[in-house]
Amino acid sequence: MARIRLNVLGLSLSHAQTGAYALVLSEQEGRRRIPIIIGQCEAQAIAIALENLQAPRPLTHDLFHNFAKTFDIELEEVEIYKLEEGVFFSKLICRQGDRQVVIDARTSDAIALAVRFVCPIYTTEEIMARAGMVMEPEETDEELEDREEAATPEDPAAELRRYTLKELNEMLEKAVEEEAYERASLIRDEIKRRKQQRQ
Repeated sequence: MARIRLNVLGLSLSHAQTGAYALVLSEQEGRRRIPIIIGQCEAQAIAIALENLQAPRPLTHDLFHNFAKTFDIELEEVEIYKLEEGVFFSKLICRQGDRQVVIDARTSDAIALAVRFVCPIYTTEEIMARAGMVMEPEETDEELEDREEAATPEDPAAELRRYTLKELNEMLEKAVEEEAYERASLIRDEIKRRKQQRQ
């Protein structure tokens, strides 16, 4: 299966979801971009690494990086390997000597580690075809944000609007049980939005 290398293009406030950020990844050999909705803490962790800032004390991702380096563990690459119901799934390809280990990770955490280890990020052509946006040469960053807000078929917020409140509550319980906290957060926000509309 063909793999596509991605670069971290940047972060911006998400207009589609209050308090969230859009992490924008761009293909290295092309014009397509993938916006991924992430939380504020994860966005901060990525931004700090991108700007080469040093926190007074190690943040969680810095601690992981320092721990791995201490025991000669390298993060070789990050792979975004699946897109399901608007949620991106990733894995860390790690190496310690001759031993290679694959670890499941939230995409936001995987990217936060990738920028610290300065390792490549890959995805599949299938995911890029489904979630990628082509940015025209004359298209501005503001126009890209407008397109993200326009609720594409892979927009998780738009996907949740077609479920009933009862179904959303059941989905929330299942997401928490499966430790899919990013999806649980999206579902919780949609439930909250529905309740506010009823008031």
